[in-house]
Amino acid sequence: MGIRTRLLRAIGLAPRTLPAAQPLARRQYQGALISRLTSDWLATQASADAEIRTSLSKLRDRSRELVRNNPYAKQAKRTTQINVVGPGIQLQSQVLQLRGNKRDERINKLIEAKWDLWCRRGTCDVAGRYNFHQFLWLTAGALPESGEAIFRIVRRSFGGSKVPMALQMIESDQLDEAYAGPVSAVGNEWRNGVEVDEWGRPLRYAILSRHPGDAWFQNTAPATTKHIFLPAKDIIHIFLPERPGQNRGVPWFHPVMADTHQLQGYEEAAVVRARAGASLMGFSTNNDGELHHDAVENNQRISEFEPGTFKYLSPGENVTVPNIDAPDQQFEMFVRNKVRRFAAGFGCSYETISRDFSDTSYSSARTSTLEDREHWRVIQDYLIEAFVSRVFREWLSLAVLASELPFTDYELRPERYDSPRWQPRGWTWVDPLKEVKAYREAEQAGYITKSQIIAMNGGDYDTNVAETAREKQVAAEAGVVYDRDIIDPMALSAGTPPTPPQANETASPTDTAPVGRTRRKASQPKRDNMDEAQQSAEDQ
Repeated sequence: MGIRTRLLRAIGLAPRTLPAAQPLARRQYQGALISRLTSDWLATQASADAEIRTSLSKLRDRSRELVRNNPYAKQAKRTTQINVVGPGIQLQSQVLQLRGNKRDERINKLIEAKWDLWCRRGTCDVAGRYNFHQFLWLTAGALPESGEAIFRIVRRSFGGSKVPMALQMIESDQLDEAYAGPVSAVGNEWRNGVEVDEWGRPLRYAILSRHPGDAWFQNTAPATTKHIFLPAKDIIHIFLPERPGQNRGVPWFHPVMADTHQLQGYEEAAVVRARAGASLMGFSTNNDGELHHDAVENNQRISEFEPGTFKYLSPGENVTVPNIDAPDQQFEMFVRNKVRRFAAGFGCSYETISRDFSDTSYSSARTSTLEDREHWRVIQDYLIEAFVSRVFREWLSLAVLASELPFTDYELRPERYDSPRWQPRGWTWVDPLKEVKAYREAEQAGYITKSQIIAMNGGDYDTNVAETAREKQVAAEAGVVYDRDIIDPMALSAGTPPTPPQANETASPTDTAPVGRTRRKASQPKRDNMDEAQQSAEDQ
C-alpha cells in the first residue's frame, strides 16, 4: 500500500474496495435447470384454485367429448362405476343395547327397513327419477368425467315419504366458477363459485338457476335471478382434492387428454389410409383431354375412392402412388404404448382399459387386478365418508324428528344410533382354490377374521350366519343332511389325507365322522364311481 493511498484513507477519500465476486450457485436439481432443452417447459407458482379457474370449463367439455366418442375413456368411466358402486353400498346398522355389548336387533332392523324404504325411486330424488343406488352410480361416473359431483339436500317430503328429505343432483357446470359478487361477511372471498371464510371453510355456493348449456330448451319464462345462493349445510360437494386449499374438482382424464386426442387422430388416419389402399386399383390415361371425374366444382375434379375402381388421368398427367401398406407393423405397438400411457394416467391397469389379455400371464394379471382393487377401495371409502354417511346422518335426524323412527333418547344419545357400517361391493378371488385355503389358514392363525374375509367379497358375516341357520333349519325339517367336503386341518398337518366315504357305507348314530364331514343318510342316493374318484382327488 503506497503513501498516497494511506493519506487518502486517513482523510476518508480512499477508493472503496469491492468484494470478490462470488461464483453463481448452481441449482442442485436437474428438474430446475433452465437451458435450451428446457426453455419450452412452462411452469407457474399459481395456487390450485388459480390453475383450476382458467381451465375447468374446457377440461369438462373435452372430458365429456372423450367419453362420448373415445372407447378407452368410455371404458374408464364404466369400469369406475362398476368397481366402485356395482350392485350398491349396503347398510348394516350397529346399534348396541344400553346394557351389555350386544346388538339391538329390533332397532337395527327397523333402521335398515326405513332406510331401504326411503332409498327407493320417487322418495329420495326430488325429480322422482332415480333411487339412491342410481345416485351412487351417477356420482361414480361424474368423478372421472367432470371431476366432482354436487347434491342439494331439500328438507321436504316427496313421493309420499314420511321423512322430510330428498336429494337434488346438480351438474358441476351450474356451480359458477366465474362468480365474484359480494360476500356475506368481511374477510370472506369467492373462490371458483364457493364462498369461504378466513379459514377456508365453505359457507355458500353460487348455483346458476339454469344450466349454461341448456340453450335448446330455454323456451320457458326466464328465471328471476341468475344465481341461487345455497348454504354449505344444504350442499354435498364430492371431489378428490389433489392440493391443499382446492375448492373444485377436475376431471380425472386431465393428464391423458392430449395423448388420447392424438391417438384418436392417428387411428383415424390409419383407417383412412387403409381404406384408400384397399379401394384404389389403378389409373388410366385419356387422350381426349376431357375431365373424367365424380364431380366438378370451380373447374376442379373431385374424386371418390371406392373398392374395385380405376381413375382416369388427363394427357400428360402422371400419378405417383404412395406405398399404402396400412396398417403397418408399428401401428399395434404405437397404439399399445398410448393406451398404456392412458391407463397409467387414469389409474387403472392396461388390461382393464383395453380389455386386451392376449399378452398377459397369470401372475401379471393377478398383480394388476389386485392393484386396481386397492385403487377402487380408496374411492369407495371416500364416497362412503363424503356422501353416503352424510346423507344417512341427515336422514336419521329427520326420520326421528318426523317420528318415523321412535327413538325417545335420540337427542341425549345421537351417537348411539348414528353407528352404521357400510358394505360396498367386493370382488371374487382370482384363484379361488388357493386363496380360500390361504384365508382359512390366516383365519385359524388369528391374522384375519371371518367377517373381514366375507367383507372382501362384498358379503356380510351376520347375514351369512342368519342364512346358514335358516338353511339348516329348513334342511332339518325336510330330513336332509348335506355332505360338506372340507379338508381336516389336523389330518392335513399330520400327513394323513381324509378318507372318502365308501360306496356301501351307511350312516348310523354310532359312526364317527371325520372333522368337518357330515355322513349321508342311508336313504340318500349313492355316488357313482366317477364322483367318488373326483371327490377323493379333491380331498387329497
